[in-house]
Amino acid sequence: MTPLERVRRLCLALPSTFEKLSHGEPTFFAGKRTFAMFSDNHHNDGHVAVMIPAEPGVQEELIATDPATYYRPPYVGSAGWVGIELGRIDDEELGAHLIEAHRFILRKQLPKKKVRATL
Repeated sequence: MTPLERVRRLCLALPSTFEKLSHGEPTFFAGKRTFAMFSDNHHNDGHVAVMIPAEPGVQEELIATDPATYYRPPYVGSAGWVGIELGRIDDEELGAHLIEAHRFILRKQLPKKKVRATL
């Protein structure tokens, strides 16, 4: 299975998810917002990775814990997104990160009262 097939399988298993190209790379959406972006050596950066949004503080924690697996991606890193090197993480842990990113984005889309009732 290719890295993209792996990410696609995990992302598309989540509810209300769809894929389309954005900035030249496969990107996964929950509702109207992006929750995962595949990166295959984008701009020759050397990363075969997925980039996901994270709760405040999580990006720094992951990078400090395992800098070979996690990194601060250009452009979206300043907004708290984290890059995950696909060759250094198993499906169980990757799936958990994708679920958290999916939930995080959905929470940002819902009115506050609805979020508490649904999540």
